[in-house]
Amino acid sequence: MDVVDVEPGDPRLETDLLPVLRQLRPHLTASSFDQVYRQGHSQGLRFTAAYQGHECVGVAGWRIVDSTATLRKLYVDDLVTTGQARRQGIGKALLSQLAERARAAGCHVLELDSGVQRPGAHRFYMREGLTITAFHFARSLEPLPVAGGAGDAEEEGS
Repeated sequence: MDVVDVEPGDPRLETDLLPVLRQLRPHLTASSFDQVYRQGHSQGLRFTAAYQGHECVGVAGWRIVDSTATLRKLYVDDLVTTGQARRQGIGKALLSQLAERARAAGCHVLELDSGVQRPGAHRFYMREGLTITAFHFARSLEPLPVAGGAGDAEEEGS
C-alpha cells in the first residue's frame, strides 16, 4: 500500500479521491469538493490517500489546528475506506500515518468526530486507541446541497 498527499488542482482528487469520499460524504460534487479544498487548503486542510496498486482505497482529510482546548492538534475531517477494502488495515495505516505527522508537528492530540449513526466506525476508533472525550453539538443553518440535484445537472454539462 502506498500513502500519498494530494494537492489542490491534482486531477486525482476528482478521479480517485472523490469516489471514495462520497461513500462518507454523498453530498460532494466535483465542483464542491474542488471549492472546499481550494478554500480549505489555506486553512490547513490536506488530503492523504491510500492506494493499492493504481486503486485509491482510502482517504483522510485532515488539518493541524491550534486551540485553547488542546493547544495543537491534528484534526481528522474525513477518514474513509472503500467498502471492498475494509478490514484490510487501510484505516489503521492512515490513522498511524496521521499520528506520526501529528507527533512530528508537535501536536498533543489526534482528534476526530464521528456521526452517532456509525457504530462500526466507533468500534474501529476505540480499537485504535481513540476515546470518546466530548459531545459535539451542531445547529444546521441551511441544508447541504445534494449531489444529483437540479443545480448539478448544469455543472456537469458545462
